[in-house]
Amino acid sequence: MSVEQKSGHRAVFTHGPIMRHVVVMAATGSIGLMAIFVVDLLSLLYVSWLGDHSLTAAVGYATQLSFFVISISIGLSIAVGALVSRAIGSGDRIKAERLATSCLIHVGIISSVITIVAYPFRGDLLHLLGARGATLDTASTFLAITLPSTVPLALGMAMSGLLRAAGDARRSMYVTLGGGLVTAVFDPLLIFGMGLGVQGAAITTDISRLAFAGVGVWGCMRVHKLIGRPQKYMLLSDLKTLLAIALPVILTNLAAPVSTSYAMSVYSSFGEATIAAVTILDRLVGVGYGALFALSGAVGPIIGQNYGARLYDRIRRTLIDCFTLAIGYTIIVWAILWLASPLILRLFSASEESAGLVLFFCRFGALAWVFLGCIFVANAAFNNLGYPGLSTLFNWGRATLGTIPFVTLGAHYWGPEGAMLGIVAGAAIFGTAAVFVAFQITSRLARIKLLV
Repeated sequence: MSVEQKSGHRAVFTHGPIMRHVVVMAATGSIGLMAIFVVDLLSLLYVSWLGDHSLTAAVGYATQLSFFVISISIGLSIAVGALVSRAIGSGDRIKAERLATSCLIHVGIISSVITIVAYPFRGDLLHLLGARGATLDTASTFLAITLPSTVPLALGMAMSGLLRAAGDARRSMYVTLGGGLVTAVFDPLLIFGMGLGVQGAAITTDISRLAFAGVGVWGCMRVHKLIGRPQKYMLLSDLKTLLAIALPVILTNLAAPVSTSYAMSVYSSFGEATIAAVTILDRLVGVGYGALFALSGAVGPIIGQNYGARLYDRIRRTLIDCFTLAIGYTIIVWAILWLASPLILRLFSASEESAGLVLFFCRFGALAWVFLGCIFVANAAFNNLGYPGLSTLFNWGRATLGTIPFVTLGAHYWGPEGAMLGIVAGAAIFGTAAVFVAFQITSRLARIKLLV
């Protein structure tokens, strides 16, 4: 009897058509993520119906600051998924359970510390982003309500990663879908029914994150029994193993909020109407390109299991299929945004200044996501093949050299539209380079296998 049979866990991604695995994992992940992004879009739509652009801008500033904390949680969840998928791929069920348990403990502690440190400085950080006056006060109140719930959110993300690592895309979807459905129910009830406005949206965020974690606990503990009693003598060792992957991934993920924060500080110089437009676009990107986030999360366990099984040809096939899927998908969404732009403007009752930037993104700015999708897939490959430093290099390269000079010059000469084109230019340069290096890495691993 094989080790896999003894463990009760089969490395499902080491067999069968790669494209089918990619599509199934990405599609099921997309459903949950899209549920979250759609209700976030609806939440912002409800806030915009309150008739005050400063409230929309305040939600945008608060979301941007939350992006830093959430990016750390995403990095931890990626590391958890990578470690456990490798253990499952090698057939070691006992190690997989130990790592899953230890990692959840560490994720809870790390996210709690980050929240406690960030909480008292939220006002100062919002000011750095460009928030002022009543907009700053509203954004600070929003964060005061929502920051504590980043702890259950981080745990929910980690457990969703564990379910993907086990090959259970359906229950991983339930984690995010559960939080999204809760938001869909409570948002209109609290914002309009109870008249709480923006504070109602913040309270709904907390409730949805608790639901997010609750569904994850059910899937990991009751269904897969991946979480057991912690082995105290291994906690420190497992923390070092987790951080060896997580720290580079976190550094990689922090590049995105740093990049968007710099862009937002540039946009803020053009007024609250521009920030309101950027906030609307942020939600549109989530709904339109949420599948790319799911794709980058889906490719990790597939590569991880095949890496653990030393099936390098399947890893290369995974990259080809993922890049093809990412590019094709982004072009389709770009076309839909272009055609739907007039409807989007009417739904959000966008002012003339806000409408101009939203329309420009739908027609030209969305091009950036063709290249950003490639960066996401390449990063997943780097993280799961033992080259997390390359993810850090490419993401920070795009966040600094690929953002600051392009956005600054674009805004100086052509206003907010020019800043948006600067983002496209930087994404094109670094996205193309990331694809090339990802294939070079897989070719190198295949050659090493032949030599061994």
